[in-house]
Amino acid sequence: MEKKTPQFNQENDKKNRTLAIMGGLGLFVVEVLRIAILAAVTIVVIRYFLFKPFYVKGASMEPNFYDHEYLIIDELSYRLREPVRGEVIVFRYPNNPEEYFLKRIVALPGERIKISAGKVAIYNADHPEGIAVKENYLPHDLATLGEKISTLGQDEYFVLGDNRPNSFDSRRFGPIHKSAIVGRALFRGWPVSRIEKFESPGFNL
Repeated sequence: MEKKTPQFNQENDKKNRTLAIMGGLGLFVVEVLRIAILAAVTIVVIRYFLFKPFYVKGASMEPNFYDHEYLIIDELSYRLREPVRGEVIVFRYPNNPEEYFLKRIVALPGERIKISAGKVAIYNADHPEGIAVKENYLPHDLATLGEKISTLGQDEYFVLGDNRPNSFDSRRFGPIHKSAIVGRALFRGWPVSRIEKFESPGFNL
């Protein structure tokens, strides 16, 4: 029986090592592609179904939100719970759904809201005689201009801009329906000096 020469054995070993390296590279490429696909799917889900960036335009929410600030909008919470008074939301403008507004929820479904003499009053089951709303997120001397009384139906919300003298809001276009709400302002990412996670303010109601 013919014996294999050392040179033949060396060549065979080289081929085996080459095949092993190629196999390893193939597994590495497959793993990288798998991770890239999973990452892309995750980004798409987060971007289009959970969180969305929003660029503030205008001065209607000053002094709490300024022009050109960059926000992250939470689109998930309202699929799991109802909107809360005081939350800042992004919604589609009722008269043009392609426009998006940033305002604050002041009155909830089933409530009656009265704006008069610079004050906001809420009438509901707990306060049938009405109660003046204390909005601690506003400058203490800021008046809510206009005369308005509105009774909200099911899934309707009354929204106001924090810059009350310079805000186009439910005083003009009426309550908004829940279906128009995109989500709530969760986080301010820009400018760096104003990075902040938003919490719902407390109320006297």
